[in-house]
Amino acid sequence: MNSLTVAEKLYDTYESVEEVKHYYGLLAIYALVRTAQSGDNAKLQDRCRTILNRFPDGMEHPHYNFPSYRIGGLAKAFALMVGLMPGTEDQVREYAEELLTAPRDRKGIIKMPGSGDADLIWIDVAMAVTPYLLFAGVSLKDNRYIDEAAKQTFLMIDEFINPSNGLLHQCKNFLGPGRYSEDHWSRGNGWGYLALTELVQYLPEGSPHREKAETYFKDLSDAILPHQSKRGLWRQEIPFEYSYEESSGTAIILYGYGVGLRLGILDKDRYTVPFQKGISGLYQHCVNPDFSTELSCPGNLCPGEGDEKGTVKAYVTLPLPYRNEHHSFGPFILAFTEAYANGISELNRD
Repeated sequence: MNSLTVAEKLYDTYESVEEVKHYYGLLAIYALVRTAQSGDNAKLQDRCRTILNRFPDGMEHPHYNFPSYRIGGLAKAFALMVGLMPGTEDQVREYAEELLTAPRDRKGIIKMPGSGDADLIWIDVAMAVTPYLLFAGVSLKDNRYIDEAAKQTFLMIDEFINPSNGLLHQCKNFLGPGRYSEDHWSRGNGWGYLALTELVQYLPEGSPHREKAETYFKDLSDAILPHQSKRGLWRQEIPFEYSYEESSGTAIILYGYGVGLRLGILDKDRYTVPFQKGISGLYQHCVNPDFSTELSCPGNLCPGEGDEKGTVKAYVTLPLPYRNEHHSFGPFILAFTEAYANGISELNRD
């Protein structure tokens, strides 16, 4: 089946399961816009406009950690950047300005709202902040937003990287002052990798941040690569061989590998086969014939209680995967759209 058709049908499934909003919903809408642009699909572009025009006034909104979600977040900013949503400049600018003044920890990393002096920081913010500010900056020609997108990403990578293996921890200070979660969580590494992927893809060519972004992108790509499973996937706790395979983190990794290969940043001899193997594994083992999804873990932030809180054991035993888990759809759509961009136009089952 055509890769872009699979991507759109995955969104159809998601839309049938729940109202698409929250940060994971906005990632799925962003991915759908990329699908429409990749296929130059005017009908799908119209559908994306209709979806995004519901934000902010066409739905009820829950509490959000980041107010930009009210207008469609990164999906709205990207649609403006690629010319799909003209007239939304003021919306996008308002929330870019809001992010410039969001609460930060002592090092300048955007932290959990309401955490006060606890300075609760977590890598998930890289997905919430970097793409939105980057797309806003490019769209509105405002280098303040671009600079902050790069700054936040680099600060978070530097803060959460484990120098012994090059992988990322999820969070800091949730276990007490100065303490990190013990994990190398699949989707958490994916969130950091997604931010780097968008920087290498959309930073202006002459940006002073480009060299550092590409270096960090290649380093994290290399750190992740040895841990791919025989089926082409990555695990919930990436370096732990007895952890279950986790599909949403896998899909984000594959999206990044596809972008890196397409742009010539990643070595084709080293990454092409793992990318192809991963796309095949994701489609065969994580997408059902009815376009429901498998093996995506639910949301978790430093899971567990007592002495086991934030441990590897908690990450691999508490947030267990289930069918049609709502974090799965955006990453899957991104991966299959990027597969199409890399010449994998058809997806097949053995």
